Amino acid sequence: MMTTQPASLESLRVLLHSDDFIIVDKHWDIRIDSKMWYEKLTVQEQLRHRFPELADPSTYYGFRFCHQLDFSTSGALCVALNKAAAGRAYRCFKDRTATKAYLALVRGWVEEETQTLEFPIGKNSSEGKTHMMCIEGTEGCENPKPCQTELTVLEHGLYEGDAVTKVLLQPLTGRTHQLRVHCSAIGHPIVGDFTYSLGADEAPYRMMLHAHLLQIPLEPQPLLVSAEDPFLPSVDPKWLPQRALRAPTATVEALLERRMEEERKRREEERERVRRQEERRKGGRKQRTKEESEEQERQCQEWLSEWAGD
Repeated sequence: MMTTQPASLESLRVLLHSDDFIIVDKHWDIRIDSKMWYEKLTVQEQLRHRFPELADPSTYYGFRFCHQLDFSTSGALCVALNKAAAGRAYRCFKDRTATKAYLALVRGWVEEETQTLEFPIGKNSSEGKTHMMCIEGTEGCENPKPCQTELTVLEHGLYEGDAVTKVLLQPLTGRTHQLRVHCSAIGHPIVGDFTYSLGADEAPYRMMLHAHLLQIPLEPQPLLVSAEDPFLPSVDPKWLPQRALRAPTATVEALLERRMEEERKRREEERERVRRQEERRKGGRKQRTKEESEEQERQCQEWLSEWAGD
């Protein structure tokens, strides 16, 4: 069950375990890995504790993490158990065919129920903020890159008496701190985000951002997991929903259906592209064959003319 208690070495929650992958429900406020000798509690160490026989000594951390989650973010995290599996999963993330959806509580009541956030994001070079990202146009914003997030409102409610909104966030790109920066940019920062509130939002026990859904379209069997919703009154009584607009389960199902349709169209387009390339190659071979035949016939006619002349 979800809990507000801090992580421990034994508290690793496994969502899926196959020959090639382990998907865990990462605890909040725990690093995936660390090179610091004094940092003993990481997902890496939790995996070593639970599955010592699966650690790969040829890798620095013992396990191959297919993607990243921030220190403060909880939820679905995919770990590959061999190099080939890691490569297949990495390609899905690189090609943006993997589907990720996050649950979050954000400050204030978000009025626009569905919206696409498209603020380019770059590194903040301002003094004292070099560990942060920022949107294009912000003072000190370096090398901003295009960035897209889909936001869907699920519920309006209160957290410790303050207005908050429960939202589903789908990152369509993978920039550092993307969801946190985008929510802050529209005036609805994530509850408990100490960094992007400049240290002001420190009362909640955690940052309220959770990787709820992960789908990786591997062949022949895609990976699909859902990490339990931690933003429920039964888990944290300080959160009091007041007005439900959409059910998280139905919203996620609709998202998956849309993504599956997009993936089907993408594969059809890829097959059509390959077919056209093959047709062009065949056409080129036929043209070359025809030209070669015409040249052979011309040479033959010349030879016959010369022979007749003799």
